[in-house]
Amino acid sequence: MKKPLVVGITGGIGSGKTTVVEIFKKLNVPVYIADKKAKSLMQNDSNLIKRIKKSFGDQSYDINGNLNSTYLSNIVFNDSKKLASLNSIVHPAVRKDFQSWLSQQRAKYILYESALIFEHEQQDKFDCIILVTAPREVRIKRVQKRDNCSANDVIKRIDNQMDEKIKIKKADIIIENIKYKELSQKISSINYKILTKLY
Repeated sequence: MKKPLVVGITGGIGSGKTTVVEIFKKLNVPVYIADKKAKSLMQNDSNLIKRIKKSFGDQSYDINGNLNSTYLSNIVFNDSKKLASLNSIVHPAVRKDFQSWLSQQRAKYILYESALIFEHEQQDKFDCIILVTAPREVRIKRVQKRDNCSANDVIKRIDNQMDEKIKIKKADIIIENIKYKELSQKISSINYKILTKLY
């Protein structure tokens, strides 16, 4: 049987990737959510846990063996070298897990969801890339509501990510996520396009 096409799906904070992914799931498209899987592997993969403790100290996990996300975040988000070090430990484990998951899929195409496809220069690994976008003010309001934080906090997070204009030039398909009703129609049309034109 032909291997599924691998379609990347990405977008900045507050763009509404999760909503878009849920609609694709309703169309029976298998989805691999890289960030969620990375957290799961960091919590459950014994080899990964050993390597993280060796690089960042035993405090990376609490006494119950749970990942100490606050401790790790404080280290890596204030030091780009430490962040690169953590990525070099976690990313290969995620890639290996993804390849194992992909080998079990029987759909015509799958989605690989990650916020940082372009930031990590992974775009060449996909048959095509979907970018989810939304106006800046919409994104700010969404994240404020979701995370119960100030507009300034959200703006800082947005400004730390790659400029959306650059991502638009790099992406193959753009989904502007503003109204849910229109979104469902757009995604049905994109699903058809992927199945007929790309496959």
